[in-house]
This record gives sequence, C-alpha cells and structure tokens, in this order.
Amino acid sequence: MQTQAALYAEIDLELSWSEADLPERERTKHVHRLHPYLGKFVPQLAEVFLDRYTQPGRFVWDPFAGSGTTLVEANAFGARAGGCDVSAFNCLLTRAKTAEYDPARLLNDVVALAAVEPAPSADVFASPYLESWFSRRALDELLAFGARVKQTAYPELWSVVLSRAARSSRRARHDDLDFPREPVRGEYFCHKHRRVCRPVAEAEKFLRRYVRDAAQRVLEFADVRHAGDAVVLHEDARELDPPEPVDLVLTSPPYPGLIDYHEQHAYAFELLGLDRRDDAEIGRGLDGYREGVAAVLDRARRALRRGGRVVVVVNDRRGLFDGILREAGLVVEDRLLRHVNRRTGRRSGEYFEQILVAVPARRRR
Repeated sequence: MQTQAALYAEIDLELSWSEADLPERERTKHVHRLHPYLGKFVPQLAEVFLDRYTQPGRFVWDPFAGSGTTLVEANAFGARAGGCDVSAFNCLLTRAKTAEYDPARLLNDVVALAAVEPAPSADVFASPYLESWFSRRALDELLAFGARVKQTAYPELWSVVLSRAARSSRRARHDDLDFPREPVRGEYFCHKHRRVCRPVAEAEKFLRRYVRDAAQRVLEFADVRHAGDAVVLHEDARELDPPEPVDLVLTSPPYPGLIDYHEQHAYAFELLGLDRRDDAEIGRGLDGYREGVAAVLDRARRALRRGGRVVVVVNDRRGLFDGILREAGLVVEDRLLRHVNRRTGRRSGEYFEQILVAVPARRRR
C-alpha cells in the first residue's frame, strides 16, 4: 500500500482541493448550479487549464459539452467558446448558462412567472411517463408554468428552471433523485432525512424558489461574463468539425457504462418535448466507445492551431485512453493525477481523475 507521502508525490496539487479549500458553494458558483448534473467537473479545473494553455480571444472547443462548464469558464476567461453535445437538454442548459441577460427584462420575466394562473384541467394531455411520475397537482403546476414560459423574454432559462423543479417534484425517493427506478406512491424510510417520508405532491414551491435562484445566478455570472455568445451545437461530435481553428480542446468524455446522459434527464425530455438521440450517445456501454471517442478527438485534432493542445479529463480505470489518443493521431505530452474531493458522504473510498494533455503526433520530438 502506498504511503500518503508517496501518493501525494504523484498528484498535481494545483488540481486537487480539499473541502476546506474548495467548498461546495465555490464549486457551484453562479450559473454552475442552475441545474443538477451528474459527471461534470469543477469550474476551477477548467480555470487552471485555460490559464496554462490558452489566451483571451482564442477559441476553446468542447466536443462533449455536457452541462457547459468549459464554455462558461472560457467565456469568463475572455476566450471565445464553442461546444457540441448529442443531448438536446445539455445544449439547452449550456445555452441558458452562457447567454447574456438584460436585468430589466429578466426582472419582468420573474414578475410574470410569479403571476397566479389557473392550473390546467385534469383532461390536459400528458404522456404516460408524466402521469406516472408526478401527482396531479404537481403536474398541473408544472404545465401551467410551462405555458407562462412561452411568453417570457428568456424561455430557455425558465425551461431549465421548469426542469429543475420537475426533478425535485417527481414521485421519487428524496435519497435517490439521480436515477430512481420507479415512482414511489407511499411512505418510505428516507436515508437522506433519516425518517419516514412521503413522495412530493406539489411543484409550485420549487418553481418559485428556483426562479429567484436562477435570476440571481445569471446576474452573478454577468459580472464576469465577456461579450459574445458561445457556439452551442446539438450535433454528434463524431460527424462535426469545429466551426473554426481551435487553440485549446478542453473536454471530459463520458465514462463508459457509468451515466446515461439522456435518461439522467428523462423528465426534462418528456416535459419539454425535446428530441432524444439515445442511440447516438457515446458511453452507454463499452461497445463502440473507443472508436467513438477517437473519432471525436481526431476531428478536434485536425482543427488545432499550431501549438494547440487537447486536454482530456478522465477516470481511465479501463486503460482505454492511450489507445484512443493514438487512434486520434495524438500523443500524451503530460499525464496528471488529481484527487477529487467527495461530494457526498454515502460514497466511500478515494477517487482520482487523470488529465491527459495531448498534442498531434507529428509534433513529438
């Protein structure tokens, strides 16, 4: 067994933070907490690599944009940002996070969304999924809010709020909001609250809370946001070239078999009527994973400017990425290890991530 001293000798301490050094409120600063999202890396990690490998005004690309962490931080850094994702919800979330908001119009939206509206009647159409996962009252409140969203100045932002409230108001156990297996209709012992709980039966309290929170967070981001919109493309990165030459690729590909990025937000796809492309999702299993990620990184590599780099954040427990990078025409310039502070007490054991800094193979000397 490694001693602590030996272990820490291998870790890049600039990339590893304790809970005291980097508390939860900093990991989820401003728009990074507009909506819960599994598998995102902390914004401070993006900040380090932007500072190390690019400059303001250059173009930063993330072909696995996810919840938009790279694009948000690239904009705050002063770089031009672009990314794509096969999940329509991920693209919606990233656009909402990176958008520019006028304070007066935002306030008008907040007031309009707080207006009392008649709830839809019970005969309003809802999919079997929605009927199963939400009480009648919660579903009526969500649908009424969704109708008001269409009349606002910033419907994408409030659609994210609607989704966040739907996540909280499902018939799901409070201690299992990430991937609940089936609706809960009766009392159960809740490990989160350590008492007997009942499933949530309303959505309005969440909608009101999250509207205020979202408005506050986008205004906080406005203080560090640079002019210009991020490029957010709802596309398959295996078939898409970056829209312009790239100075830095900063990305975290899906970990195979760990998270289903469409099913994670199934309630949002149903409620918002978003297009699902589950079959195109890389990482639902090992089948095609290596070839898929290599194809994405190969396209990114071809768009690199001279001196550009590809930075990949992974937990490569299967040892796939040396081969993936070779297939993409890349070689590892630096291999870093970071300790990930635990975000929940129910997870045991130490957790580490690797960061692979790669360059086109022809540059290697």
